[in-house]
Amino acid sequence: MSEPRYDVLVDARGLACPMPLVKARQALMVMEPGATVCVLATDPAAPADFDEFVEISGHELERSERQDSLFVIVLRKKR
Repeated sequence: MSEPRYDVLVDARGLACPMPLVKARQALMVMEPGATVCVLATDPAAPADFDEFVEISGHELERSERQDSLFVIVLRKKR
């Protein structure tokens, strides 16, 4: 099985919310429609922030999972 590939990786480990979301939004602004961004975050509030963000923004939440103390969140920019 191959490793997932993303267009942009945002390493927001150690940053408190809302910074992981702010960094992801900055990346999304310059990305092509349909491109993916993977966010690495350690703040436990990050998944809820991204859940709310996709509802408001129209971007797609492809994956949101916890790996020990790391949250891996993958968004696809709306087309």
